[in-house]
Amino acid sequence: MRSTRNGAVTGTSLAGERIVAADSTARVLVAVTARALRDADCADLGHPWALTRLRGAPEAVRRAAVARAAARVALRPEQVDRVDAEGVAQWLVGQYPERDYPGVLLGSPHGAAAHLAVALGVPWLPAAFEVTAHWPQGAVHDPVAALAHGAPLAARLRSANPDVHVRQVHCPASRGVLAGATVSFGVRWQRLPEAYARFLAERLAPGAPLLLLRDARTWPVLDSGAGHSFQAGCPGSGLDPVDFHPDSRTLRQVLRSAGAETDRWETPAVSCAPGYAEHAVEPGFELSLRDWAHRGGRPLHRVLFGDPDALSAATADLYRRWLRRAGKTGDRCVVECGRLLDPWQVVRAGLVPYWCENATRRSVAGAEWWLAGSDPFSSVDVLPEPPGMQSPALAGLPQWLAVASFGRLRRALDRTCARGFPVNAVPTRRATEVLRAQPCDLPVPPPMRVTDALAALRDSGTRKSLLVC
Repeated sequence: MRSTRNGAVTGTSLAGERIVAADSTARVLVAVTARALRDADCADLGHPWALTRLRGAPEAVRRAAVARAAARVALRPEQVDRVDAEGVAQWLVGQYPERDYPGVLLGSPHGAAAHLAVALGVPWLPAAFEVTAHWPQGAVHDPVAALAHGAPLAARLRSANPDVHVRQVHCPASRGVLAGATVSFGVRWQRLPEAYARFLAERLAPGAPLLLLRDARTWPVLDSGAGHSFQAGCPGSGLDPVDFHPDSRTLRQVLRSAGAETDRWETPAVSCAPGYAEHAVEPGFELSLRDWAHRGGRPLHRVLFGDPDALSAATADLYRRWLRRAGKTGDRCVVECGRLLDPWQVVRAGLVPYWCENATRRSVAGAEWWLAGSDPFSSVDVLPEPPGMQSPALAGLPQWLAVASFGRLRRALDRTCARGFPVNAVPTRRATEVLRAQPCDLPVPPPMRVTDALAALRDSGTRKSLLVC
């Protein structure tokens, strides 16, 4: 181990803050959840490359600036073997207040998990973290070259951290020009990190339950069998695996939007049937967590979702029930997207949160279907996160406006997010700025009991393809 108990870095290891990709969903979710448990909002959370000065610049200039900014914050290849997965785990748990908790959520990254954790008054801990490494002379249109560059880096990372699996993802549809400037690794723990085990032993109340969230989506995978696997494209792109075939018209549109060549795409041969995608939980992690819970006499519950919309809808329904039981209306909704969320401001204002994984048509349609099937809301505020790139899978502003139109009295689409959508990035604190304008609905309801949350998720899961066991 190369990190001390308090998270200090020893030897040549990098700090956790330097290792974990600045724009990764898991990093943002830990940050917003930890702040909410301190009764603080997210006014200090920005965006690693929100290049506001380039608004209105030619597309080629903007793409080049984004690629340079991403390369600056990515790890240099010679730094990869200085990644300390145990140190990252210590850095993550160190963000939470030092007090006893009535439970914990762990597993796949999902914005609804942060809201659920805040309602329960518990931390959320990821089962993996994302690392990006600089790819000099990289090419968006060349996943074979991405694999050739990433495989030795993954081997170096694993040589220093043998208890992890490295999933490399090359997805121009979700990363745009960044897919040619950096290689992206999902570093998944294959056992419960020691820092997590210490945190749980010291901070969980006796008999406190553990909830493991698992993203069960699948994708074609090339698995080398050496702790490194590769996938071209991802579920979060809003596309299907067939859309990443060289003959796909959609793929050509994606590559053209990223300024890449459209006729040179070739993917490595898939080695197995579709496996779990990049946000899955490693079986070894779950087994290790189960063993830890069994030894301590603590119950472990699993929540599996094959569609992120299912967990978003179930959590929104749960929030509405929680608020109404506390004597509040539960009649105002906020539709969040990606990194644009602030759980503390949501509970302060007594809002019902629905989280869209991203700004794709598929994800936004999930919000529309949920709103259409719910009791009407008096107000609906919508925070569409611009992905910073063009893609044929993205929802247009008319579809976002259709989401807002479900509000009976107030229908608000944030103008800052809409201005320059989808290419102008917006910092996380924009959600805080918008939600601060909502009237207070204090006091905050008392924390929900885990048993009540599980019952609500089970009830919703029977209709929304959510498995609670």
